[in-house]
Amino acid sequence: MPDEPGSLERAAGIIKKYEGNINRIQYDRRIDPCTVFYEVTASEDAYLRITGDLAAIGYLQTSLKPLSFLKFSVHLPHTAGSLSQFLKYTTDSGANIGFVDFDDAGRHLDRVTISLNLENPAAVDRLLDQLKSRYQLEILEYDTTGKHLDDTIFYVRFAQEIRELIGESENSFLLSFLADTNHIAQELMNRGNNPRQVFDSVLLTGRTLRATTGRNFYADVQKIHVTPRVDLFCFQMPCGGSIYILATPDEALMIDTGYGIYHNDVMAMFSHYGLGDERRFSQLIISHADADHCGAGGFFPAGALMHAGTRDIIKTNNRAYGSRSEHSVLEAFYTKMINLFSQFNPSKEITCLPRAGAATRSIFPVLGNVKIGDLELEVLEGLGGHTYGQIYLYSASEGLLFTADAVINFSSLTPERATYNSLADFLVTSVNVDSELARKERKALLGLAAETDQNLAPQQKRCRCCGGHGAVSVLENRKLVPYGEIMRYSMSDA
Repeated sequence: MPDEPGSLERAAGIIKKYEGNINRIQYDRRIDPCTVFYEVTASEDAYLRITGDLAAIGYLQTSLKPLSFLKFSVHLPHTAGSLSQFLKYTTDSGANIGFVDFDDAGRHLDRVTISLNLENPAAVDRLLDQLKSRYQLEILEYDTTGKHLDDTIFYVRFAQEIRELIGESENSFLLSFLADTNHIAQELMNRGNNPRQVFDSVLLTGRTLRATTGRNFYADVQKIHVTPRVDLFCFQMPCGGSIYILATPDEALMIDTGYGIYHNDVMAMFSHYGLGDERRFSQLIISHADADHCGAGGFFPAGALMHAGTRDIIKTNNRAYGSRSEHSVLEAFYTKMINLFSQFNPSKEITCLPRAGAATRSIFPVLGNVKIGDLELEVLEGLGGHTYGQIYLYSASEGLLFTADAVINFSSLTPERATYNSLADFLVTSVNVDSELARKERKALLGLAAETDQNLAPQQKRCRCCGGHGAVSVLENRKLVPYGEIMRYSMSDA
């Protein structure tokens, strides 16, 4: 919309004319002075009339085509009307001028510096041919990637940066994604945050994931001998949660899968550690529905065992489903965003755990047992602090406690992992959908670990806490410290 008085009223008047109801309107000139987001309820006939009238006056944006950026200096005769004549050429080309610098009292009396954006790359060539035949030109910048677009078309530039992360997408999808991003920017701005930090955090999330794949992929690895027949592997991903493998000579059980975007790199890493045959995985166990814990399940032939709440979160595409935060726009947007950037591919074959019976372990209902080799683990139902449907796995006899994202040794995270995790904290304000329940779960799980340590002390064994992120750790003076050796894997090892 034009950055001029009356624009908002004119658009609202068209919507009112056809009895449309404006549910939400968002505009912030600090982000983009010419873009307004309207969410409108109307009948199908009214919708067509509203969009038709808005399109007729040039207000309706239906595409986000890549733009070319051109910056140049031109020498103009210092005579009346010369600038007007020159600008006629840029107007006829369909250019949007973002910057003009001309000062008839300056050092260069006949030089004008201009930057402009054009939708049609062919128009750039035609404009330059016209101008070169009439004026002395100096090209300062010419960019077709969108990296130099100015802030007068902020959302177009943002859309091009999103395209770089996810590839070409339909305009309708990009416009919807921009509207959702703008919505959470407004929500977080109302809480005192800078809206530009929101857009930057969204892009940094996607860029960090892409930048840690392929040749740049790495992991921190622990291998722990659990029983005579079972070894435990912990693989800390560059971003997101850890993947755990319980392996015997004959089969393997995977606890959480990491992001989908890492799958090829993960399989190369598994091969390095003798785990590369997908057929060895008899079952996947999903601790909860966040993409960094279940987002690669669909790549494996084995079915996945999970809580019904986890299945429902995956279906609804909202990590706050089933919690008191269910209607949070921040949670809903973050789920869609991270699933998009991380190439979310959850398991198709799902088995849900049974409902809880009377048995409990600490404050947690026992949902059943899983077994591999000579190791048996209880499945415990969480209270819903981090997400609804989060589960834990526990072996009292062997001292293993898989705590998902309820208990994490944050001190074991590298600065890079901590920085990446902070992006989610900023975008949803808290990664726990119910912070009070999350604190209660953490206290109970740490208490269970301490109790297990006491019970295993005569056998000189410890309770190994396997958090959803970071290193396998044990309690020392009520603090978590990494257990055993941590090895670094990189793609050069593949």
